[in-house]
Amino acid sequence: MLNYAYPRSRFEPTVMVDLNAKAERERLSQSALKGFFKLAATWKVRDEDARQLLGGLSNSTYYDWKKNPARTLEVDCITRISYLLGIYKALHIIYGDKLADEWVSLPNTNQIFEGRTPLAYMLGGGLLAMQIVRQLLDARHGGL
Repeated sequence: MLNYAYPRSRFEPTVMVDLNAKAERERLSQSALKGFFKLAATWKVRDEDARQLLGGLSNSTYYDWKKNPARTLEVDCITRISYLLGIYKALHIIYGDKLADEWVSLPNTNQIFEGRTPLAYMLGGGLLAMQIVRQLLDARHGGL
């Protein structure tokens, strides 16, 4: 009987962050929110759409978070922000800065988007759509 083994990878394994651990969310939340608000400004996302990207926040909660990002986010919200920041990073790897920052607002002929903008697709599909856009962009540049 032959004994097969996977070849060794030249890459170090990535340690997964346990977002169920409150200490990890406390550590990441403030910088995640600051990054999100910078991303939303760069992409020129309307506040109404930004609230939806974060999971459907109320006006008062959104503006409170914007004014004071020192808080601990729930797993869903921090995961959404993680996908969006990953999308931002991937776009800047694939395209020049100008196109990277406009890409989410441009109609897209890719079969996934059906002529809509990637932003409209993510607003309509929520967390799963963000994951799909992230995977699409990562596949385009060969992963991070």
